[in-house]
Amino acid sequence: MALHTILGANGAVGRELSRALAETGHRLRQVSRQPRKETASDEVVVADLLDPTSTAAALSGSDVAYLVAGIGYSTEVWQAQWPRIMANVIDACARSNISLVFFDNVYAYGEVKGPMTEDTPFNPCSRKGEVRASIATMLLDAIRAREVNAMIVRAADFYHPQFAGATTSMLNAIIFDRLRASKTPQWLGNPDVPHSFSYTPDIGCSLAMLGTNPDSFGQTWHALTTAETHTGRELVRLACELAGRPSKLQNAPRWMIRALGLFQPLMREQVELMYQFERPYVFSSAKLQKAFDVRATTYRDAFRQVWAPAEARAAGNSSAS
Repeated sequence: MALHTILGANGAVGRELSRALAETGHRLRQVSRQPRKETASDEVVVADLLDPTSTAAALSGSDVAYLVAGIGYSTEVWQAQWPRIMANVIDACARSNISLVFFDNVYAYGEVKGPMTEDTPFNPCSRKGEVRASIATMLLDAIRAREVNAMIVRAADFYHPQFAGATTSMLNAIIFDRLRASKTPQWLGNPDVPHSFSYTPDIGCSLAMLGTNPDSFGQTWHALTTAETHTGRELVRLACELAGRPSKLQNAPRWMIRALGLFQPLMREQVELMYQFERPYVFSSAKLQKAFDVRATTYRDAFRQVWAPAEARAAGNSSAS
C-alpha cells in the first residue's frame, strides 16, 4: 500500500484528511513537531519543516506528501518561514520522487470581482497575500520545470466540526463558540455581502480524492465548497435557528477591528484582510465537482454537524458524496 505523509499533522484539516485517507486503506504517516496518531496504525514522525534534513527524513519512503501545515498567524513569521518550508518540501519531494499536494488559501488572489476559480490570477493586496503568491509561484515553477509532481488545492475560509482542542476557524469562533457560551454571534465587516466557507470534512475528502488520483497532479484545484451564496447575516440566522436561539448579530466593522488590534495581535493581523469581509467573497469548486461527480455539504447539513456533532455524524452526514 502507498504511504501518504501528512506534513502538519493533527490540525483541523489534517484530521479530516487522515479520516478520508484511512477509508481508502492507505498507510498514513503523521508529521509535526508533536505528532499524534489519528488512527491506530499511523506512523508518527517528529520533524521541523524549517530544517531541510529533518524534512527529508520525515518524508523518506513516502509516495505522496500533503503540506497542510499552519504556522503562527503573523506576517513577519510568514515572510521568514513559509519560503523556507516550501523550498525544503519541494527539494525533499524532488530528490525522492514523492508526489506533493499543497493545501493553500485564497490570499494570493487578492480582491476578486466575481467567483474565484482555479484560473483567477494572483493579485495580492495584502502582505500575507504576497507571501502566499510567492510560495505558490515557487511550486508552480517547479511543476512546470518537471522538478516535482505536485498540485495546489485551495479552499475558502474554513470551519470545522467541534473537537477537542482550540478553535482554529474564525467562523467557529464568532458564531458557534459564542452560541455555546450563550453569547450573541458576531460578524466582521459587512454582514450583507456573500461570503463562501469551506467545511473541513469536504476539504479532507477533496485532498484525499485528488492525492490518490494520479491524473490530478500538475494542476490547481479548488476544494469542495457549497455553491450557496449566503451573506454573513443569513449564516448567523441559520446557526441561531439550529441552536434554537433568537437570531441576533453583533457587527464589527473595520474601524473596530483596527481599534481592537491595538490590544489584540490577532485582530491587528486581520486588518489588512478586511477586504474579504467588506465585498463579495464567492468561491467556486465547480471544476472538482464536475471532474469527480461529487457535491459539497450544504451549510444547513454542515452547521447541524457543527452544532450537534455526535448525533449528526452518527447519521452519516459528515462527508461529501
